[in-house]
Amino acid sequence: MKNQFEICQGGLVQSDSAAANILVYAAPGVAEKEELLKILQFDAHDLESALDPDEISRVEFNPEGIFIIWKRPNRASFEEMLKFEVSSVGVFLQPDRMTVIVNEDAPLFTAGKEFRDVTSLNNMLLRFLLHTTRHYLDHLKVIKQLTGELERKLSLSMENRYLLQMFGLSESLIYYLSALESNAVVLKRLRANANRIGFSEEEQETMDDIIIEHDQCRKQTEIYSSILSGLMDARGNVVNNNMNVLLKNLTLINVVFLPLNLIASIGGMSEFSAMMKGMDWRISYSLFMLAMAVLGWITWAFLVRKIERGNGKARAARELQPQFAGGRTSIGLCVDRGDCGPQR
Repeated sequence: MKNQFEICQGGLVQSDSAAANILVYAAPGVAEKEELLKILQFDAHDLESALDPDEISRVEFNPEGIFIIWKRPNRASFEEMLKFEVSSVGVFLQPDRMTVIVNEDAPLFTAGKEFRDVTSLNNMLLRFLLHTTRHYLDHLKVIKQLTGELERKLSLSMENRYLLQMFGLSESLIYYLSALESNAVVLKRLRANANRIGFSEEEQETMDDIIIEHDQCRKQTEIYSSILSGLMDARGNVVNNNMNVLLKNLTLINVVFLPLNLIASIGGMSEFSAMMKGMDWRISYSLFMLAMAVLGWITWAFLVRKIERGNGKARAARELQPQFAGGRTSIGLCVDRGDCGPQR
């Protein structure tokens, strides 16, 4: 899709006339690619680089103009997972024309304050770079809100769905940080060649403001990424703890019903009643209960002895530990002093 714009009275307006000096190719088709290659004399490698979402940001100075590969955030996708991705934008700045190529059909020049009072193509380039940086900041605000909402849901959840969504946000922040790092290199090169490009003093000041705002955005992304990835294990433990609490409650319910099931099972043993029909039921059931109590006591005593034996071994190991590991032995002292060499 091809859109044409021109600078009119300090603003950017869409135009179909020959005076349009800002061309935007969004997800160009075969005919539009042919126009870029043949009519506008675009390099085939530069065209493929502009449409490659994995291309690294860079700036090239040619006799015809300046070619920039710039990373911009895509529209957020919430279909399956919370995911934010980046894509490449190719900007070819010439003295009389500015050509922008993007691989998705999305509006680049919105009605924001960044595109007000545009005076030249150089100024338009700087406004576009500033708009992209602020686009990153807007997405970071959304990511922070989503992270807080997911944390509240994770505190009560026993599923991995919200945890996977948080993994998606963490991955998105890594992509953002990588894109901002490569964009920072482009901004430094543009600032170093400001006179060669033809930036005025006011445009150089705008360039400095963009670099400062871009650096703040990069640091904020780095902080969000480190916090999100650093606490990921803790959030996973919260989900496991919720599951353990649920299992504990279910175990307590089972323990409550075990004596009731035992009594109902004993009372419903028709085979036992048939075997003891010649004996008084009070005596037979009393003997049966006594046998069960003795068997339970033997099992309990066996388990207690096993536990005490294990605790005794652990206690003996702790008593021996200061003598060989934590005590002030000759080995420990020489290590502290640093003179563990051969003794003569």
